[in-house]
Amino acid sequence: MTKAVFTTKVDPTYDDLPEFRYHFPRAYLRQVESAIGDWILYYEPRRTSSDLSSRGGRQAYFATARVTAIQADPTLADHFYAFVADFLEFDRPVPFKEGTHYYESGLRRPDGQTSKGAFGRAVRPLNNTEYDLILRAGFADIIAPADLHQAPAYGLAEEPATFERPIVERVTHRPFRDAAFATAVKAAYSDTCGVTGLKIINGGGRSEVQAAHIRPVADSGPDSVRNGIALCGTVHWMFDRGLVSFDEDYTVLVARDRVPDTVQRLVHPDGKLQVPSRPDLCPHPQFLKYHREVVFKG
Repeated sequence: MTKAVFTTKVDPTYDDLPEFRYHFPRAYLRQVESAIGDWILYYEPRRTSSDLSSRGGRQAYFATARVTAIQADPTLADHFYAFVADFLEFDRPVPFKEGTHYYESGLRRPDGQTSKGAFGRAVRPLNNTEYDLILRAGFADIIAPADLHQAPAYGLAEEPATFERPIVERVTHRPFRDAAFATAVKAAYSDTCGVTGLKIINGGGRSEVQAAHIRPVADSGPDSVRNGIALCGTVHWMFDRGLVSFDEDYTVLVARDRVPDTVQRLVHPDGKLQVPSRPDLCPHPQFLKYHREVVFKG
């Protein structure tokens, strides 16, 4: 088994859904096969699409996942799908280099410049040390309090032993994943409830907004910002119980026969979910559809 970096664009040419699958041509089959059972990092390049002039990508590692299987694409010859589990988005996207330090040593030429040839490969092998460093940088806000023996946030004190394990093991444990998910979702929504538009900060300086999974974890919902919405406590409770949902255009849907008419007063005046400014952080249509069809009682 070998760890690897999978490159995926904001508007991918391939049929990628990073939370579940990675689509790739035969040229990378051997490298992806080597990663089965091991962990990979997702990297977002500068180009946001197949258009050579497109720009705006973060040029950063943004998530980790574990490769579970490979299947041939039944509709496109010489193409394959790598299926993943345990997807977890970073709280801080990690740039491929900071100062003169390259997180992937293979991207640095002997003269200190970036190797365009190495960068051009959509799938790249990654050693354990480099993976660990990138993971620590991506979850620095979550790891630091525990490593410094300070009181961790988001209820992590429930399983302090989690933080005695190597970082790669921590990402499989629910307390760590809940904390990372909450941090990423709250940051994407600027600590503001997506339904009410309210931003409430408590006396300790912490936001009262909560991070809700759109497709529940119990139903294989990933810990992805695109599967999350920042909601105040009351709306979160209703959302989890299917009393509130969202249409394709983010219109707020309310199960009116199950809740008082006064619930509508909680909704932002424009009647829509207030989403992040970055399109790649907005709820994914597939997750919203799942909530409407499986969870919503309207």
